[in-house]
Amino acid sequence: MKSVYPYPFSKLIKLLQKLPGIGPKTAERLAFYLIRAPEEEVRSLSCALAELHQKVIFCKRCFNLSEEELCNICKDTTRDNSILCVVATWEDLFAIEASNVFNGKYHILGGLLSPIDGIGPDELNIKKLLDRLAEENVKEIIIATSFNLAGEATATYIQELLKDYPVKVTRLASGIPTGAELGYVDEYTLGKALEGRHLLSL
Repeated sequence: MKSVYPYPFSKLIKLLQKLPGIGPKTAERLAFYLIRAPEEEVRSLSCALAELHQKVIFCKRCFNLSEEELCNICKDTTRDNSILCVVATWEDLFAIEASNVFNGKYHILGGLLSPIDGIGPDELNIKKLLDRLAEENVKEIIIATSFNLAGEATATYIQELLKDYPVKVTRLASGIPTGAELGYVDEYTLGKALEGRHLLSL
């Protein structure tokens, strides 16, 4: 069926539908909002989207989003370098930061182990984690992966890898529901889980 909208408008709707959680009706509403918005506002949005891939890179140490070789967290001299929180994604890092409880550093794996999806240890930043243990004075590793099948499998794998390293390995405590994604857990629950983390037996 031929679209009743002009081609640029239809193209925008189709592109908006590719965003997570955006269906056809929401995409239409956003497109109508943008067509009515002041030109300067639309240009600012366009520039921000263009700069996203031009200026945002991965931190060479922890793989966080950054504008420079090291992200703001890795460069922060007030944070505790001896504690490393291992998370799967940027969303997880930002969720933990929102709790205002953790003051250490991070390591982003870039995902979770999932053999069915072809994601093994080589597809994640696990080797770089081991390199950091050799290069940095890390005394504790907090495994902060989600409490679902992939998250638990990844936590178990990392725990096994670290059994011969002179480092304390802890896991987020109870308080986060089984099957929950860290990015959707409220700040209070996440903060309590960090405070009550427990030692994993090796």
